[in-house]
Amino acid sequence: MAYPDMLSLKGQSALVTGASSGIGRAVAVALAEAGADVAVNYHGSREGAERTVEMIHALGGTAVAIRADVASESDVKALYDTAEQALGPLDIVVSNAGRQKDAAIGDMSLDAWNAVLSTNLTGAFLVGREAILRFRRKGMRPEVSRALGKLIFNSSVHERIPWAFRVNYAASKGGLKLLMESLAQEVSEERIRVNSVAPGAIATEINRAEREKDDGEKAMLALIPYKRIGDPEDIGRASAWLASDASDYVVGQTLFIDGGMTLYPEFRGGG
Repeated sequence: MAYPDMLSLKGQSALVTGASSGIGRAVAVALAEAGADVAVNYHGSREGAERTVEMIHALGGTAVAIRADVASESDVKALYDTAEQALGPLDIVVSNAGRQKDAAIGDMSLDAWNAVLSTNLTGAFLVGREAILRFRRKGMRPEVSRALGKLIFNSSVHERIPWAFRVNYAASKGGLKLLMESLAQEVSEERIRVNSVAPGAIATEINRAEREKDDGEKAMLALIPYKRIGDPEDIGRASAWLASDASDYVVGQTLFIDGGMTLYPEFRGGG
């Protein structure tokens, strides 16, 4: 099979959580561009999810918006039921939904800790567990993919880099790293591929205020050897590749998409 053919997701169905904006939207659109039908999950913004659906429809693709809270076990099961009713059995699941509630440790409430862990880590567990169960139920479809299923988690450079004043977020991403790797170790023999993408600084609404401060973008660029802030589409394209047969031998890996941030550029001059 030629390499371009291996990049195709034609005939496959995908679910992307937290796809009403930013990275999740870019991932959903990239999967659709590669040929997949896409279930667009959202929690708060139906308008945003519908906009993602419209973008996919404009490409000639098929998409549906589905509300669910990924931290709720019953919501996650209903999300999969609705997605499968609309699109058929799922071949690709991207667990992207996440949140931040930043504070210094002395000011961080238990509610703030639990809110971030419940979405970023427990939500990833619930979405990942259900994906594996649905992949098993679906069975192999060798005419569309060499894998039984593809499960991709959206992690962060902060699964590796500590992040003061955001210990809840960093802890959730550190936990996600071993959740992904442990799942990959457990289910890869079933031809289920589990991997993560780990974005660095990406231009989204979550960091707009920081970027628009005086010298905010300059300070951010000081941490990026490649000297540009990433676009959501950078993550979308990488996720589509990880979902394709072009990456069929990639199992249990975190793909850092960070312009070199995890190279610790502060040490370039000797530390």
